[in-house]
Amino acid sequence: MSAFKPILLLTVLLISLNGCAGDSGEDTFSGCEPVTKETDYSILFIGNSLTFTNNLPELVTSKAAEIEITLATKMVAYPNYGLEDHWNDGDIQQLIECGIYDFVIIQQGPSSQAEGRASLLEFGGKIAELCNANGSQLAFFMVWPSLANYNTFPGVIANYTDAAEATHAILCPVGRIWKEYFDKTSDYSYYGPDNFHPSPEGSLVAAEVILASLPLN
Repeated sequence: MSAFKPILLLTVLLISLNGCAGDSGEDTFSGCEPVTKETDYSILFIGNSLTFTNNLPELVTSKAAEIEITLATKMVAYPNYGLEDHWNDGDIQQLIECGIYDFVIIQQGPSSQAEGRASLLEFGGKIAELCNANGSQLAFFMVWPSLANYNTFPGVIANYTDAAEATHAILCPVGRIWKEYFDKTSDYSYYGPDNFHPSPEGSLVAAEVILASLPLN
């Protein structure tokens, strides 16, 4: 996939980084309740502020609607959370065991170093087993390092790629697409003001890459 910079046509819903971000507030279902309106796919997003900033699930839903695909989404995302934190909380296990999610999309921090890699592989593997047992396809949402740690980008890309391959999961290579664009243009506008969390434009690129990575009919 080549690097690209989309034209911003959507009104982006901004969510405060300091606010509560368990569920997006835009879910069409919760818990094990069935989808109440006709939808093509249901997706569970699990992550942290890199997912809930700018309400990434809503952006994915909006982009899908442009190609006449309807999505129902639920988001479980808290500041500074890793996959281990989610696993230890126990909520995501209950949700996946509902058996109503077509896709489960997961992310944690950049995970470029050995400790982050180990956590990504271990707990990504646990979530993969749970998904396989409950009819969901797992997808890794590859994120990015802060601009100050740009030199760790190769580690982020390698570790998310390895985690997806090890679990036979889908890879949504957002971080790689970001880096290709940065290296080509020296335009870092996908980063927000803190040079780590995504700008509205960066989240929209993430939504487009995620949507393109999922095997949707």
